[in-house]
Amino acid sequence: MKAFSLLMAAAVGALLPLQALINARLGQSTHGPLFASMASFCVGSIALLCCWFALRPAAIDIATLSRMEWWGWTGGLIGALFVLAATVLVPRLGAAGLICAVVFGQMLGSLLLDHFGVLHARQPIDPMRVFGAVLVAVGALLVVRPWQAGPPG
Repeated sequence: MKAFSLLMAAAVGALLPLQALINARLGQSTHGPLFASMASFCVGSIALLCCWFALRPAAIDIATLSRMEWWGWTGGLIGALFVLAATVLVPRLGAAGLICAVVFGQMLGSLLLDHFGVLHARQPIDPMRVFGAVLVAVGALLVVRPWQAGPPG
């Protein structure tokens, strides 16, 4: 089951640069990156709504939703920020550069969130995890090569 989960994560991860490229092209061809990001979220929301109805979930319990802590609703804001940033940055960094920088940020953020047990996901930082993060950073720098001028690639 873990191997299948890793394959699924890798497959979804492989689609992220394509999403960024599609959104960047949509933004360039229409009304800019904010419009493209909004369109992406709208299409995604419609797709999720269709899946939700197809699975016939239980009725929404308004009382449960009203008890949710305020920060429980911020995931969509973070997703919107990612989509907008990717739409703006992929023409500047290229798909590989964008994803490498994002993966580095995810690694750094994940290490800190795990270490401090944010939302009860506690896994202390140890030397091997730090070494892994350093390898990710080096890999990102080798792909992005910020010391070189000109377009990515």
